[in-house]
Amino acid sequence: MQTETPFRGIAPFLRLSIAGGDLQAAAQELLEQAKRDADDANLWMNLSIAMLCLGQRDLGLSIQHQALEMKRIYRIPATEQPARLRLLMLMQPGDLSANTPLECLLENGDIDLVFYYLSPGDPLALPIPEHDALIVAIGKVEHNGELLESLAQTLANWPRPVINLPQRILATERSVASALLQDAPGVVIPPTLHVSRPALREIAQGDVGLPGDLVFPVTLRPVGSQAGRDLARLASPAEIAAYLDRVDGEAFFLSRFVDYSGADGLFRKFRIALIDGAAYACHMAVSSHWMVHYVNAGMYEDAGKREEEAAFMANFDDFAQRHRAALDAVHRRIGLDYSCIDCAETPDGRLQIFETDHVMVVHAMDPEDMFPYKPFHIEKARRAFRDYLFRLTAGHPLHDQPGTGQKAH
Repeated sequence: MQTETPFRGIAPFLRLSIAGGDLQAAAQELLEQAKRDADDANLWMNLSIAMLCLGQRDLGLSIQHQALEMKRIYRIPATEQPARLRLLMLMQPGDLSANTPLECLLENGDIDLVFYYLSPGDPLALPIPEHDALIVAIGKVEHNGELLESLAQTLANWPRPVINLPQRILATERSVASALLQDAPGVVIPPTLHVSRPALREIAQGDVGLPGDLVFPVTLRPVGSQAGRDLARLASPAEIAAYLDRVDGEAFFLSRFVDYSGADGLFRKFRIALIDGAAYACHMAVSSHWMVHYVNAGMYEDAGKREEEAAFMANFDDFAQRHRAALDAVHRRIGLDYSCIDCAETPDGRLQIFETDHVMVVHAMDPEDMFPYKPFHIEKARRAFRDYLFRLTAGHPLHDQPGTGQKAH
């Protein structure tokens, strides 16, 4: 009998992509293997991740669906065995931004990761794998409100510690988060409003003005978009009209644009992990464009930008202390045990929040010859998360779990 292919998760494919490796060749090799062993669900799931990393979203999701028809529970065993802890991750089908990518933070460690992809209509229909703690990894709140509300009831009296309660994940939705943080000390976060396509058409045609206290320029993006997809800064009704002509969707997020450029005209965006309320530096990107993404900000090409990021990470304690009230407010009001913040410093010294959720990637996969400073700081976050898990499970001995192997009903 042929041995089943190990499930790999996102981490190895992300590393290959960052290193400039031939992801296409890797996907082709997986496809050839799948042709020889069509019943290997792990192989198909690996192939789906590779396709999603290549930007082949529809094909990747189709292959994922095929894998999930075979099975819904996947495992990445700890590199160090026996594992010190088993973490059950409640997942949803979807693209790379659908769930918390913890395998990137915890790879090559002493924690078994068990990925449970929930069944539509009956989320916990399968027997629950043995675990010492559970994390709700599901993101894309705009599409998962009912699922998260259902899980909140199911997990209310769970026999093991639950990380990121479903009802708190609901607070990461952009309009909800902006409302919760409006008057938070030291925080700048413009109100984010839900608007429909017809309402935007009326603004574009000059029939009505911008809602609330909004003035141009504004930012606009489709509900559910991630990684800056179809995010635009618009300065007039005519630009809104042109935007609607090129972007699909019926529901959008509309917000005021805040110019957070520094004295040199450059924009700096920080990613910070909050683990049990404590802040850890993940990265900093410097760009001449207001919409900052690490992969296209020139961090790989510009040694000066990397030196600035290294200094930010080395002096992060000062940054965290400067924004202590703001970071505490985010942790307290959003309420997640593990989350990330994409943010900036405004010219007047406040913390501008772009987004806060639990599905951002945290990793130390950048080439060490170019980013020698990163592993040390990401290791801090990794150890903090491990220590948090061990604290949570201290009263629950390993392999001593009542009710495992049973349906959660």
